[in-house]
Amino acid sequence: MVDTETFVPDAVAEIKDEIGDANAVIALSGGVDSSTAAALAYEAIGTQLTAVYVDTGLMRKGETDEIRETFDYMDSLRIVEAQDRFLEALEGVTDPEEKRHIIGEQFIREFETVANEVDADYLVQGTIYPDRIESEGTIKSHHNVGGLPEVVDFEGIVEPMRDLYKDEVREVARALDLEEVVSERMPFPGPGLAVRIIGEITEEKLEVAREANHVVEEELEEYEPWQALAAVIGKATGVKGDNRVHGWVVSVRSVESRDGMTARAQEIDWDTLQRIQSRITGSHENVARVVYDVTHKPPATIEYE
Repeated sequence: MVDTETFVPDAVAEIKDEIGDANAVIALSGGVDSSTAAALAYEAIGTQLTAVYVDTGLMRKGETDEIRETFDYMDSLRIVEAQDRFLEALEGVTDPEEKRHIIGEQFIREFETVANEVDADYLVQGTIYPDRIESEGTIKSHHNVGGLPEVVDFEGIVEPMRDLYKDEVREVARALDLEEVVSERMPFPGPGLAVRIIGEITEEKLEVAREANHVVEEELEEYEPWQALAAVIGKATGVKGDNRVHGWVVSVRSVESRDGMTARAQEIDWDTLQRIQSRITGSHENVARVVYDVTHKPPATIEYE
């Protein structure tokens, strides 16, 4: 476990040393990693920091409004409406790694645009140790590590939590007195719902995935999962009313973990699962069925892509 009394001042000093008198932008998603990195960077360089939240169109239901409320204390907060640019770049793409690289590059370009406006030379990221391990290996590229483009228009990228696991980041967040809604928040992937949609990303799939994830997070909150999610994994035949429907299959997943490197599927009672399927199939006319994923990590990863 991390010694926060040592880590926090050391991280603040490291950020100050790396950035100096220059300006920086922080990639803010609202998750515990980026929020904690933002708090550390703000303590280190204050008004030299501009917080940038990019609405990719791949976010959870109500995410952007929640960001506005949670981080309204940051005068420098920029909310970038980039939905059209991300979805256009992803049009027709089905390969998971290609999706991640496209999203990683588009994120960087959005941050570069804001950086040019505020004359920032540095990018601060909430990269943590599992991100680096999975990207440096052969598991998958993280949008903020292996998914980064080869040419990046920043003098440096600062990652103060690069050696921490998720549970250690939460300890740092608590030590910084971040609100519980941030410090205890369930992980959400940087590429957003893009990695919870198998194959091409479409407006319809996004609509289904967004509502299904909202249902799952609400219904499974009492189980206190490390991560709970819903993914659109394909199509199957169903019946709605008197009509045959070839509709979407939504897979529900809920896991327990310490750091995300390994995970165990949670046992969920039948009544809860039935309530979840009823709400999800009722949320969209083209959802045909809901399944529950009982696979641990390994052999599966937590996310679907």
